[in-house]
Amino acid sequence: ALVAGIMFTVSGAGKPAETPNQGAQRTSGESNPFADLARRTPNDPKARGDVDAPVVMIMYSDFQCQFCGKFARETAPALINKYVDEGVVRIEWRDFPYLGTESTYAAKAARAAADQGKFWQYHDALYADPQPTNSGALTEEFLAGLAKELGLDVAEFRKTMNSDAVSTAVQADFQEGQKIGVNGTPAFLINGDPLIGAQPIGEFEKAIESAADEAK
Repeated sequence: ALVAGIMFTVSGAGKPAETPNQGAQRTSGESNPFADLARRTPNDPKARGDVDAPVVMIMYSDFQCQFCGKFARETAPALINKYVDEGVVRIEWRDFPYLGTESTYAAKAARAAADQGKFWQYHDALYADPQPTNSGALTEEFLAGLAKELGLDVAEFRKTMNSDAVSTAVQADFQEGQKIGVNGTPAFLINGDPLIGAQPIGEFEKAIESAADEAK
């Protein structure tokens, strides 16, 4: 069960917090109110890493967020190599399209790519070529063009992207984040402990190794 009043804090839209682990803190022996948010769904196309990895890192992200892009391009590859590929960490994506309509559109497009097994390739393509926020660039044509470049069935992609089921799923993730107090991106839960913003990689390593030790 979530505990009311425990909030994530991000210093401005999309900006990393000034200090890591800003927000909910636990004292020794206290139960973690966010521990049950990890889904560990087998074959989840929006997750990477072993389903039974000792550490789950949930990431609330927006495809228009420049700091999410920085994390995706610079930090995530190193974490994947060091922890995900070694079976220590499972990464679970959550849509948090708080920057506007185009963020929601991109989230729906990425889910349509996920439906064809290429969520992470689509994720990487979106962050590799960031568009100005809410500039009108993230049109269905642009997003379908990316799908075509990745070899997806574009007609099926468009159909899935515009489906009620995908819209509902994006909003469910968004509402989950809002419910626990996420108000900006990127925001992470590492075995339920918050780490906010595009922190230096050392902060992620410290949090992951601490969580892994605690999970033993």
